[in-house]
Amino acid sequence: MITALDHVQLAAPEGSEDALRAYYTDVLGMTEIAKPPVLAARGGCWFAAGPVQLHLGIEADFRPARKAHPGLRVTGIEAYAARLTERGAEVVWDGNLPGHRRFYSHDPVGNRLEFLEPVTG
Repeated sequence: MITALDHVQLAAPEGSEDALRAYYTDVLGMTEIAKPPVLAARGGCWFAAGPVQLHLGIEADFRPARKAHPGLRVTGIEAYAARLTERGAEVVWDGNLPGHRRFYSHDPVGNRLEFLEPVTG
């Protein structure tokens, strides 16, 4: 029986770790978490925000997925979108999911990220 989602793995090109760290920590406000040494030798980096983990792994011949993406639930979506915009990330609002406010953004290597918040009331 599945009980939880442990993490989402995204790919990234070799040498992109500094740009990823800047985006996921400074822009998104996540915390970098240490990779086990055997995995750290492969490059990439891992990030967490509460129980949510995103793992960025290095992939030869990297090409960002055009459609696949993690959906990250947030609180205070307007303020969070403003945070991203103020830090230079593009925010594209999408009103096509009933019962939610949501927008998309891309990390510095082109990975698509969805941010959503349920509408209450």
